[in-house]
Amino acid sequence: MKALSWQTQSETRSAIVGPLTRESVPQLWQQLQAWQPQVSEYDVCLKQVERVDSTGMVMLIHLIQHAKNQNCHIMLHFMPSQLHTLLELSNVDGLLSEHIQATEH
Repeated sequence: MKALSWQTQSETRSAIVGPLTRESVPQLWQQLQAWQPQVSEYDVCLKQVERVDSTGMVMLIHLIQHAKNQNCHIMLHFMPSQLHTLLELSNVDGLLSEHIQATEH
């Protein structure tokens, strides 16, 4: 199985790479809980997320809340269709709409 990673690309942007699933999330979440954003807006690119399940969805919701508690607004870019479906089925897509950037071409 490929490892999940958080790759910092700049002061205001990171990418999540790999499978965002129940097998991979606990280790990444442990790392992200210590993350202290130093900016008011932060972009998270999901373009290289290979798979996502409900655990991955919940981790992203917690990440958004973690950043919000530190006065930082997260925008999710290149959201996989699988994640969009999970958000809809869980009826939380409306709550996160201000954190989802339309796919860039």
